[in-house]
Amino acid sequence: MTSEQLWINYKEKHIKEAKDELIIEYVQLVKIIAGRLYNSYNAHVEFDDLLGYGVIGLIDAIDKFDHTKNIKFETYANIRIRGAIIDQIRHMDWIPRSTRQKYKKIEEAISNLQKIYGYDIPDELIAEEMGMSLEEYSKLLGEVTTYSVMSLEEKIDDNSNFDIKSNNIDFQPEDRYVNEEMKTILTQIVEKLPEKEKMVLQLYYYSELTYKEIAEVLSISESRVSQIHTKAISKLKITLDELV
Repeated sequence: MTSEQLWINYKEKHIKEAKDELIIEYVQLVKIIAGRLYNSYNAHVEFDDLLGYGVIGLIDAIDKFDHTKNIKFETYANIRIRGAIIDQIRHMDWIPRSTRQKYKKIEEAISNLQKIYGYDIPDELIAEEMGMSLEEYSKLLGEVTTYSVMSLEEKIDDNSNFDIKSNNIDFQPEDRYVNEEMKTILTQIVEKLPEKEKMVLQLYYYSELTYKEIAEVLSISESRVSQIHTKAISKLKITLDELV
């Protein structure tokens, strides 16, 4: 049976079994999204938990999806599934207060220097601003990587349904303007970043490469990829804080 027929059976004929079949058909999408997020949160959550949260998002997407509109379900569901997983992760509140405080100090240092030097700020200057050695600063960047990503996603979610990882926007007409505006803002900020930071973001979010794969492409260490990623994310967050 085709996907189109399944949607008709569930939405128009109200056949419960059709919904079950739709869940089975699209559960692979949940696995892909959960796997992607697991790469960011694997030290704190189990993959099976992410999968379970994602299935809840999938069911919600199936219930709310309008199959008569010219929209791909996969595009619509991507945001619902990721949103359901991230909401549950937030509720777990597993980020230590000390990590939040450390990340805040990095943001403050970068923000101060960004006003003077723009987006191209050497690590040495940031370390000096924080009263640290370069080695101490590099280690700190690695410690706050996960929280930096979550912090940016929270900022985006508070202002828009735009999803930086899929480059898709939700399809609620009343939200379309703010979503497009957020997309434009993010694109403009990314374009201002130094080339290596821009490259890491593009490879990680749009090419969906792992840190290891990015390290091979750029001929640097995985830890350095993590540090560059955290620094770039911080700049995006700081600029969004100022703009929205």
